[in-house]
Amino acid sequence: MVKQIEVIRAQENVRRYNGKVEISQKRVAAYCRVSTDSEDQKNSYESQVKHYKEYILQHPDWQLVDIYADEGITGTQVGKRQDFQRLITDCLNGDIDYIVTKAIARFARNTLDTLKYVRLLKDKQIGVYFEEENIDTLTMDGELLLTILSSVAQQEVENISAHVKKGLKMKMQRGELVGGPRCLGYDFDWGTRQITVNQEEAKVVRYIFERYLEGMGGRVIARELEEMGVPSPRGNKSWAETTVLGIIKNEKYKGDVLQGKTFTVDPINKRRLDNYGEEDQYYIKDNHEPIITEEEFDKAQEIRLKRSGRRGRIGTTSGKQQRFSRMYAFSSMLECGFCKSILSRRSWHSGTIYHKVIWHCQVAIKKGKRHCQHSKGISESAIERAFLESFRLLYQNNDKIIDIFLQTVEEEISDNTLEIELQHIEKELAKLKKQERDIFQMKFDGRISDDLYDEKFHAIMKKKEKLLDSKINLEVSLRSDSGVKERLESFRRFLKSKQLITEFDRTVFESLVEKVIIGGVYEDGTVDPAKITFIYKSGDETSLNCKDFKDKRKNEHKPDTNNSIELYSNDANYDEKLSPQLMDNKDRGCSEVGKERGLEWIFGKKCMKKPRSSMIRMRYRPLCTLIML
Repeated sequence: MVKQIEVIRAQENVRRYNGKVEISQKRVAAYCRVSTDSEDQKNSYESQVKHYKEYILQHPDWQLVDIYADEGITGTQVGKRQDFQRLITDCLNGDIDYIVTKAIARFARNTLDTLKYVRLLKDKQIGVYFEEENIDTLTMDGELLLTILSSVAQQEVENISAHVKKGLKMKMQRGELVGGPRCLGYDFDWGTRQITVNQEEAKVVRYIFERYLEGMGGRVIARELEEMGVPSPRGNKSWAETTVLGIIKNEKYKGDVLQGKTFTVDPINKRRLDNYGEEDQYYIKDNHEPIITEEEFDKAQEIRLKRSGRRGRIGTTSGKQQRFSRMYAFSSMLECGFCKSILSRRSWHSGTIYHKVIWHCQVAIKKGKRHCQHSKGISESAIERAFLESFRLLYQNNDKIIDIFLQTVEEEISDNTLEIELQHIEKELAKLKKQERDIFQMKFDGRISDDLYDEKFHAIMKKKEKLLDSKINLEVSLRSDSGVKERLESFRRFLKSKQLITEFDRTVFESLVEKVIIGGVYEDGTVDPAKITFIYKSGDETSLNCKDFKDKRKNEHKPDTNNSIELYSNDANYDEKLSPQLMDNKDRGCSEVGKERGLEWIFGKKCMKKPRSSMIRMRYRPLCTLIML
């Protein structure tokens, strides 16, 4: 007896849901997508929607669930395709049995994304049909064909990205602006692609540069702009320090444009990095009308790089860490004779004829007078003149101090440490570039996974970023040191001529002095906030009194018969100056500095904030009367 075998064909309308078997129409959804907003692509989008409606209705056992479509969104960014995400969610909720789409490239252009979602849906017994490739994920024996074809789709994306990148570079080489370089102070015409000055916003930009060149930091400038009611570039009421510094280092304000500041690392995930030399950059000089001069911009960059390159933390014998900055000659050089902390620089009455620079104990400023009750502010000019007198006293009867200085000069002039360090950094950068090429080749050959490549690439980029920052700072220091060496050589010739110096020179001061102690107690127990002690690198010390080097009063009407110099004015605001709470321009109502520069009415309202100095004066008047020198 011959066995007869009858094949009972599987029913496409049978599905299993929550452990139950149901017979019904297959619930089918279609997914379509176009990448841009052009008119042709919009027509393509509408055509796809119409096609799938007709295609699904041609199958009597199919039931149309919905047409899922993303319009004007790139296929490489799955997370941004809202309808695609809605499609996957509906599938996982059991609302869809089958998906129809035009091609793998329409579904996802990333091999990993394609396989990820296909496997996820396959586990739920949900198939995906790719028309152009004629692939049904439920019926194929393996994933090899899908993997190969999706890899081809990914390669297509990378090829398109390379072509676009090449086209943009060609535009940059021709001097054409790429993108919309919108920034505070300028308007950009998308039609003519021209940059023009916005005069009202330009006033804010000029104010920022002026204050920065006067020595103000980004945080202080940001607070001043907030007090004046100036909106940020994004229209917010608050300003960040980074926003101010971003304006300071933007070359557009001197009329130039640098293109290629960032570059795309991976066209699939659209990750971009700052360009530190990995890709070509294109600098267009005199592209548009400048808001500030080139000299002002270069000076601002010099200040910015010095602050970032010569600021850090140093250890102390107590185990604490203290900040140091070498922006000014006396930065980190002045020590409080009472609490041993570093003195900070403060400006009084900036922008007026009464402007004065004062150095004051940090502890008294930040924690209050009770924490360092004997300290007082000392004017910068008094310290400078005290140094000249101290040097004169040593110079008259001490050849050792001159020998120390001349030795310092010789060492400084012959020192090439910075050049050697710069060469070392360039060698390290060359090594990193080779490592970058090597790991890329390994990834291309399939010897390392994408995850391992990303890990190694990030590590290389991190090292490269640090080295490039160090290189920039070294180059600035080299330019600065060139001028220092010239001044040292000139001063050496001056000293050999046996003449006395009459003007303060920062280079000479830093070459000779180890530190300066402000304030102290004499042997008889007398406390003197104006005592100043210079400690030289030779081991010599001289102690003077800053009262002997006071600044002359600006409102003095009497003739200066004894040629004396005042440390403090005896004006009505003397008690205000003694207050450790009154700092720089921070306490001036509505930033009087802004008013002086015509910014008070720019944005249609007058700041009514009252200055806090009057309240401080009332609070500290009795105390100031008692502690006056």
